[in-house]
Amino acid sequence: IPVTSTCLNITTTMSTWLIYSDHEFVDCCLQRMQLFSTCVAFSLVADMGIGRGAVGNWTLSIWCFCFAVTLIILILQFCEFPSRFPFFWYKFSVTYACYAALLCLSASITYSITYVQFLPYGPYRDRAIAATAFSCIAYVLYAMEVAEIWDLYKLNSVTCYVLTVPGLLKMLETFTACVIFAFISNTSLYQDQPALRWCVAVYTICFLQAAVVLVLNLGDCEYRLPILFPIFQLGLTLLSILLYASALVLWPLYQFDEKVGGQPQRSSDVSCKDELTYSVCAWDQRLAVTVLTAINLLIYVGDLVYWSCLFSLVYVLGCVGGGS
Repeated sequence: IPVTSTCLNITTTMSTWLIYSDHEFVDCCLQRMQLFSTCVAFSLVADMGIGRGAVGNWTLSIWCFCFAVTLIILILQFCEFPSRFPFFWYKFSVTYACYAALLCLSASITYSITYVQFLPYGPYRDRAIAATAFSCIAYVLYAMEVAEIWDLYKLNSVTCYVLTVPGLLKMLETFTACVIFAFISNTSLYQDQPALRWCVAVYTICFLQAAVVLVLNLGDCEYRLPILFPIFQLGLTLLSILLYASALVLWPLYQFDEKVGGQPQRSSDVSCKDELTYSVCAWDQRLAVTVLTAINLLIYVGDLVYWSCLFSLVYVLGCVGGGS
């Protein structure tokens, strides 16, 4: 019996080692292809010589960011950094891969909608289309890496915050805020109105709150708070809902209501009539921020509903347990 048990242990260990080796090999191949795709994407459009606009610059910065972080990850893996902090590394890698996939997807969509379609037919347009294609390829590669890491987590029965419902909601909240930041990078949209500057402050505050929650979980610091982490997260979510609700009222009011200086019609925006501008006009940016604000508010509401249901379930189970 001891011999049989030893053989089983050796077989299990070898199987686990082979699975880890396969995972590392696939992960390394995916990361090299991610590096190539993002490098080609920003290289194609970096020296086009025509204005990209605020949103175009945002997409270019996304490709540069993904390229730089992926390169750093490859260097750290070459230096065997993951073996020193394995659990942290797995959580960091899946978090980054999720964000990179979302960012590359949003860059592909926004770049094609807000920039490529306005370019005249010719070599510049072809290069922009090729950059969009490589951005889509990068999205697929990052999504494949997420699936690969997810399988590894399920194999080892390890939970990761970003792969849970509240974690995914937090990622969507911060991701939507990043897209909003891309559209409000044009400061002329809000700098003349205090109410609109308040909306920008709301987007920033709520983004930082969600980012703090993610960082606390990434660093395993969520249980070091003076209050229970679920209560802390519920309070932040409720505050974010109130702030976003105010932004959802003020932003469209001051952007589209003519009584307070807004522009209700797209035709009234001079930038939308400029045929020499190869980017989305200011009125469209205002509308995009309005829609994204409503979407993010719904995500926060879903986050609040999740935690409220969880607390209700815990309360009911506590009452049942106390009664019995």
